[in-house]
Amino acid sequence: MSYQPTTRGIQTMEIENTIPDDAALLSSELEVLRAGQRLALLYDRYGKRLAATTSFGLQASIMLHLISRHAPGIPVIFIDTGYHFPETYRYAEQLGEMLGIDLRFAQPAMTSARQEALYGRLWEQGKEGLDRYALINKIEPMNRALKELGADVWLSGLRRSQSSTRSRRAFAERQKSTLKVYPILDWADAQVSAYMAEHQLPPHPLAAMGYATMGDWHSTVPLDEDGDAETTRFNGQKYECGLHLDSGRGDFQI
Repeated sequence: MSYQPTTRGIQTMEIENTIPDDAALLSSELEVLRAGQRLALLYDRYGKRLAATTSFGLQASIMLHLISRHAPGIPVIFIDTGYHFPETYRYAEQLGEMLGIDLRFAQPAMTSARQEALYGRLWEQGKEGLDRYALINKIEPMNRALKELGADVWLSGLRRSQSSTRSRRAFAERQKSTLKVYPILDWADAQVSAYMAEHQLPPHPLAAMGYATMGDWHSTVPLDEDGDAETTRFNGQKYECGLHLDSGRGDFQI
């Protein structure tokens, strides 16, 4: 089965409100398509309701490249916590210029200096501190960005093979008022590597230094011989920052 778009998203806005946002039905539609076809379908169907996110992590270039080809012009949100590695900020500039994406920066309402003055280093204060950190630096800015853009369909580059918390995700799910969609959910690591090589996409600079995942500098460490990717974030206490929690959980945000 293949999908051949007949129009583009901006041209179909007049019929968007008549399309049911059933996550299970959408998941079934997307499952039989390839990643580019999934993005084309979503762009054709939802148009200006779409927004994507990127962390400019180790494999962020793949989703950004696919978006630039199959859903050009949709806004791509980068949540600038103020605590990214310097290499991540430079990588963001490199990919943004290379791919010509519509990059939007979402920043916390509270500066890092003010946060640390009032609360100390939240990432050193156990689960309660980590949850508060995520709320201030990631969840609130993301909520605000979606509202300002008027977007209620959120594209993310999550993949099932990345962690146990993502292994059973569907291609689309309800996240409160937002329909969240994962176009490369079923991609294996080998497919990721092959795509980056085929399209000559630059890797994150820290990939060569042993990092298996990428986040804020204070909560991300290189992979050691005895660990796995999930132990490299937040001292192994958690993997998801709050943006990508299981929608069945009571603390699910956004």
